[in-house]
Amino acid sequence: MIKTGGIKSIIISSPAEDVDIIPLISEEDDESMKLQDTPSSLPILPLRNTVLFPGVILPIAIGRESSMRLVRDAYASTRIIGAVAQINPNKENPRYNDLYKTGTVAHIVKILEMPDGSTTAIIQGRKRFEMGDPETEKPYLVARVKLLDDIKPDKDDREFEAIVNSVKELSLKIIRLSINMPQEAAFAVKNIESSSFLINFVSSNSNIKTEEKQKLLEEPDLKQRGLKLIEHLNREIQFLELQNNIQLKVKQEIDQQQREYFLHQQMKTIQNELGGNSIDREIKSLRVKARKKKWSKEVAKAFEKELEKLSFLNVASGEYSVQLNYLQTLLDLPWNEYTKDKFDIKRARKILDEDHYGLDRVKERIIEYLAVLKLKKDLKSPILCLVGPPGVGKTSLGKSIARALNRKYVRMSLGGLHDEAEIRGHRKTYIGAMPGRIMQGIKKAQSANPVFVLDEIDKVGNDFRGDPASALLEVLDPEQNNAFYDNYIELEFDLSRVLFIATANTLSTISPPLRDRMEVIEISGYVVEEKIEIAKRHLLPKVLSENGVKPSQVKFDDQILEYIIDNYTHESGVRELDKTLAKIVRRIARYVAAGEKYNPHLTQKDIREILGSPKYLKDKYQGNEFAGVVTGLAWTPSGGEVLFIEATCMSGNKQFTITGSVGNVMQESAQAALSYVRSHAEEIKIKEIEGQEHWFQKNVSEEITFILNKITKQKDTDVQNFLKIVLSSIIVRVSNQESDTRF
Repeated sequence: MIKTGGIKSIIISSPAEDVDIIPLISEEDDESMKLQDTPSSLPILPLRNTVLFPGVILPIAIGRESSMRLVRDAYASTRIIGAVAQINPNKENPRYNDLYKTGTVAHIVKILEMPDGSTTAIIQGRKRFEMGDPETEKPYLVARVKLLDDIKPDKDDREFEAIVNSVKELSLKIIRLSINMPQEAAFAVKNIESSSFLINFVSSNSNIKTEEKQKLLEEPDLKQRGLKLIEHLNREIQFLELQNNIQLKVKQEIDQQQREYFLHQQMKTIQNELGGNSIDREIKSLRVKARKKKWSKEVAKAFEKELEKLSFLNVASGEYSVQLNYLQTLLDLPWNEYTKDKFDIKRARKILDEDHYGLDRVKERIIEYLAVLKLKKDLKSPILCLVGPPGVGKTSLGKSIARALNRKYVRMSLGGLHDEAEIRGHRKTYIGAMPGRIMQGIKKAQSANPVFVLDEIDKVGNDFRGDPASALLEVLDPEQNNAFYDNYIELEFDLSRVLFIATANTLSTISPPLRDRMEVIEISGYVVEEKIEIAKRHLLPKVLSENGVKPSQVKFDDQILEYIIDNYTHESGVRELDKTLAKIVRRIARYVAAGEKYNPHLTQKDIREILGSPKYLKDKYQGNEFAGVVTGLAWTPSGGEVLFIEATCMSGNKQFTITGSVGNVMQESAQAALSYVRSHAEEIKIKEIEGQEHWFQKNVSEEITFILNKITKQKDTDVQNFLKIVLSSIIVRVSNQESDTRF
């Protein structure tokens, strides 16, 4: 027994546990805790998941920097602080409003530096207080306090004496029933002399929620505090008795080698005794949902098997959440659930024409598919691949097709995709596993026959993680996709009625096996007349609506639209045209908002003022009467172009030069033409000058290099064209010798 300042403490130790100090308090010690010298304001130490009662000693692990500073500052001065429990224990940096308003004045007995580097403060409660307004919250909370006196019964109050005896007896019974409670604790409880300290000590060390402990601390009447404590102790005894009975029942059913099964049965029995099993309720809910699914017998059997696995898992284990997520995914997939197609061909044609101008080949193919589907009912969906330059409406066409067929719409971007698992999914054994993006799209659509757009299929990559293009072979093969296997789902899913529409800018980067599985429909760029119609039907109404400009406030006639297209855009599609029109309309919006005067009927001058000088200039054919120059007509993605090819000859070494970034095919064609001229030099009367032959220099602008490469694929025509250039240059030489000849 150790005596310090009138407070008796007993030291209890066991070989398996650390030393515990259980303080004992006498009635005289209790009466002496008046703390007349307690200051009117105290630094407040927030407590997590615990409540400090007067007279009780608690070890507090100090983790927060502010709490560390508070304890060290107080320990260096008065050692007196205020200890108040947090309302939310998860709050990392609690402020004044995050704390209860009733706490306990505490004395810092000692600060211990633990072997693991942490710090523990030993504090002892002295007296209850009510926390007033805060004085400061930096570097830690300091608040005004008002000491609270307990309402104590008379010394000869028989009822209170009975309450104290009941608290002691119930506490001793809990110690006997508790497996992990050291039996030496009973000695401490028996030797506590102070009635108030006994109630506080038992309240602090009982298995009671923090909120309930706080209510006990806030109770000023010691008798009422004892009665409330007895109520909690009785509930604890009932729980412990029930727990012991359950453990005894389970122990009789199983042996020591089945420890894991034993723990599961114990938990299950506890939940049943307490009036319900959350796992059973979850499983029942999943079974109810499963009965509503239209899946096959194989899927139903697999689902029931996985559901049985779930019933043997602990709710707190990581496997439980993984298994539950898998079952939820199976339930969320639209097994054999289809939207009803609308076979109104006229309606479908009207919708396609409303949303897109031109694109007749694609529209005809969709109408054909709808017509055959109307007659055959169970037709497998085609795999379409729309190939064309950017901005011609390939992706947006998918939405129109879905609307025309009355189907759900799903889009999946394949640009930059490198991981094969993005298509086939991840296996369940991996952390964070999920279905592939194909099945995720089907799940999102909640339909097994949506219009599924695979955007930018030509930009799929491959690396050490696999080849997504090869994984797409199964998806896009009509003979295989009726049993598509996702690594996460681990069950076959029918994709044969999904209308897949792939989009690409070029076929050259698509692997031949993948290209062979798709029906390729090429979409060329729009000509000027088509762009004008698209601008009037779609772009202008959208741009005006987005910028808040009324159609009456600005007018675009066909000539102005053609001027904009020819001079400010250079594209196959209409994206750049859309941006250009938006820029013009924004300027009109500025004029309208500012009340400035402007001409609503736009002219070329207005366009140049808004957009600046024309960006793109084109050569215009005005007749060609100059020797050494040949006029050519070129094809480009943005339309036809007139180009001029010029050849010159000069005396010098035997060197033939072609300017511009000319490809190998172009150079070979030029050399073939030159070889022909040299072999027939005598016939066309080419003479030597000063012992050297005349050779020719060919100038080709960089802008037509692509066109020339296209032209050179026709060999006979190539040689003829270059012969025209070379022979024309001969006329230049002759004309320079004789006169200024024109033709």
